[in-house]
Amino acid sequence: MTSPSQATPTLVTTGANANDQLLYFTSSSLSGSDDCLVFISDRSGHPNLYLKRLPDGEEVQLSANTEGTLKSYVYFNGNPRRGFGKASVSFDAAGRKLYYLQGDDIVCCDLQGNRRVLGRIPADQVTAFTHVSTDGQRLCIPTTDARALEAESFVNDAPNYSVGDGEKKNEVIADKPDYDIDARVQAENLNSYLNVYDTESGGLLKRERVSRAWITHVQFSPVDADVILYNHEWPGDCGIRRMWIWNGREHIRLRQEGDGRSRADWTCHEMWEADGSHIIYHGKYANGLAYVGRVDPQGHAPVEIALPAAYHRYGHFTAGNRHGNWLVSDGYYHPEGAPENENWGGEWICLQQVDWARRQIEWRPLCQHRSIWDCQDSHPHPIFNHADGAVFFTSNASGRRAVYRVAVPD
Repeated sequence: MTSPSQATPTLVTTGANANDQLLYFTSSSLSGSDDCLVFISDRSGHPNLYLKRLPDGEEVQLSANTEGTLKSYVYFNGNPRRGFGKASVSFDAAGRKLYYLQGDDIVCCDLQGNRRVLGRIPADQVTAFTHVSTDGQRLCIPTTDARALEAESFVNDAPNYSVGDGEKKNEVIADKPDYDIDARVQAENLNSYLNVYDTESGGLLKRERVSRAWITHVQFSPVDADVILYNHEWPGDCGIRRMWIWNGREHIRLRQEGDGRSRADWTCHEMWEADGSHIIYHGKYANGLAYVGRVDPQGHAPVEIALPAAYHRYGHFTAGNRHGNWLVSDGYYHPEGAPENENWGGEWICLQQVDWARRQIEWRPLCQHRSIWDCQDSHPHPIFNHADGAVFFTSNASGRRAVYRVAVPD
């Protein structure tokens, strides 16, 4: 069968022999007016932040790292307490300010490259993906007792959870510690912390300890900076322990067993819808079928839509900014009758229009991204621009990572 018609994506970043990538999907990589793109590149010989002004194409280096990659979640074999935190970058798109870790330093950087140190993270902690509030006034940095990631040897392996009949999720994690991290956290009573900082003064506003947890993703509600969505990473009971809300008073589990949901399911990549009314997420049921789901911040009224059996190759879902029922994905979709390549991840950037009430999804393929899912940095992680008129994504189809753009049809 002939593949669906598709657009040709436009190359956005142009570093010769360099590897470029978007920021992590929980942060926009685009300024609020969609005129500037922020990305990570190794073109200086070390990972650093760069700015591309989209109207004229000028590219400018913003950070000044010369110490490699900071050790953190995903970058397990990085340098302890030294280097650029590739997982740490958050972009205040409206305020046009970036926040990231340089070693233990919490750095604020504007789009002219002016930098100042806001504070330091505790020396006995390791970090993960951060988030800045919509109003730009608060920064949340999740930290975990450093013992959680103290490894003497590493493997290229899949996370320590299973999908269906003992089948492991096929994602290769480069240089992963050779033990079950969540099991160590549970056995040794290790803690994570939700650290909330004032972005102007750098003062620590809140520090919430979450016992026996390994937290790697945090996201302020788009409409209430007192409400934080967070996760437990790679838990053995991922179907019920992955997704949580902390509202300053209590911790709310967002997915429960029942109505076809099981602790043996795999659940991941939770994110807010733009109006803060719901959280979307996806994963696989214990029977092997993939699904995409939606739940409100109280854990009420969950809706999950199982995908066709042919849609089994991994991808991510990211919510639109202006259209509440729009998602974009870099995986799962597969044209009927088309052969599959050897990648464990999907091949297509697709728009989804979701009718949650009827549990229906209309898939609209935009283009093939052709990225080889060989490490975290080559995941396409597509995002909409703020106008929902274009999708930006990372791909290493050319042999090096670069950022691409594809238009969303009217």
